[in-house]
Amino acid sequence: MSRPFRFHTPIKVRYNETDQQGHVNFAHFLSYFDVGLTEYLDMVGYPYAAMLDEGVDIVYIESHCNYDAPVYWPEVLRIHSRIGHLGTRSIRFDFEIRAERDDRRVARGHIVAVSVTKGSLEPCPIPERLRQAVDRYEGPEAGEAEAEMTD
Repeated sequence: MSRPFRFHTPIKVRYNETDQQGHVNFAHFLSYFDVGLTEYLDMVGYPYAAMLDEGVDIVYIESHCNYDAPVYWPEVLRIHSRIGHLGTRSIRFDFEIRAERDDRRVARGHIVAVSVTKGSLEPCPIPERLRQAVDRYEGPEAGEAEAEMTD
């Protein structure tokens, strides 16, 4: 069984994110995931800027999204985020998006990122400070049991 999400952040659908069918265009959900990822890092106490200060960056190498229900302007969404896997150099961030009004699940998916040396694409280990921040927030089992990734 999947562990619950501890973190979520709100986002309000903007009119320009909708298409001719009147609902949010599918491409915007990956942007919502990106917002959830960035806000999650802030919440655990290791913001993206801290990673860059340590000379480390992350690059996205995979994304996936399942669409479960349409979303319309001006709905407010909750972007639930967590670490699904924390490897040596790779991180999988898991997401679930729910409508605030009725709690319906509208999308779910993940982004896989690889840790690289800032300014290059050379893979490097995930910063220890990030591991510690995730352990403090999620518990030491976070990201261990739910993924089958190779580093």
